Amino acid sequence: MSKQPIGFFDSGVGGTSIWKEVIHLLPHENSIYLSDSSNAPYGEKSADDILKLSVKNTKKLLKLNCKLIVVACNTATTNAIDYLRSNFEVPFIGIEPAIKPAALSSKSKAIGILATKGTLSSALFARTSSLYASDLNVIEVIGKGLVERIENGLINTPETRELLQSYLEPMISAKIDYLVLGCSHYPYLIPILREMLPDGVQIIDSGRAVAVQTQKILELNSLISISEERGNHKLYTNASVEILTNIIKDVEINKKVEFLDF
Repeated sequence: MSKQPIGFFDSGVGGTSIWKEVIHLLPHENSIYLSDSSNAPYGEKSADDILKLSVKNTKKLLKLNCKLIVVACNTATTNAIDYLRSNFEVPFIGIEPAIKPAALSSKSKAIGILATKGTLSSALFARTSSLYASDLNVIEVIGKGLVERIENGLINTPETRELLQSYLEPMISAKIDYLVLGCSHYPYLIPILREMLPDGVQIIDSGRAVAVQTQKILELNSLISISEERGNHKLYTNASVEILTNIIKDVEINKKVEFLDF
């Protein structure tokens, strides 16, 4: 089973920010990535629709013989991870906003969270926020429109910058010292965010932590690859092959991007 691929799914291309971290840490693992861009964004959908899409993606990855599934989407994790773990036998790795490290490290006692509506309104997010950030000033902002712009390759544009500026203004006014990115698409905005945020504001995303957890769960379940060869990676999208190809062009590995109707 160790030769079987690690499966990933996201509402689109954003989850490749998580995928990149995992394959960097685990270079001998094979992987399959599903970019469900035709249904993006998940963050504006109902909890029931998010669950149905997550089940659809999971079943497809299992048909492709994946040994573990990374839910590389904050919205899908916060709305569907419990159901997936209860109804499918493979291990699942989820991602959620990294509130805990931001809350424990904040000196200004003010942190910003930029996430989708689906994540911010979920029960899992509410539990995590209540547990770690109840004594902080937490500025939650829905990044409406950002996923769509990233999905269309419109990252460093005046319109995207204008949107980001409007979302950051209340956080800057509150003197946040940590910005938590609560969507796997948003790490692709980090270069722009660093330009816009005051010096000293730390940006936190979940990529590295997810990679470390993936390695841990593979080892605990005796699923880690014992191959000494570099892994092979297949990435499928049900929308634009060009956009998915472009967003991972910096990753020099054995990879293949294809269209797949799923």
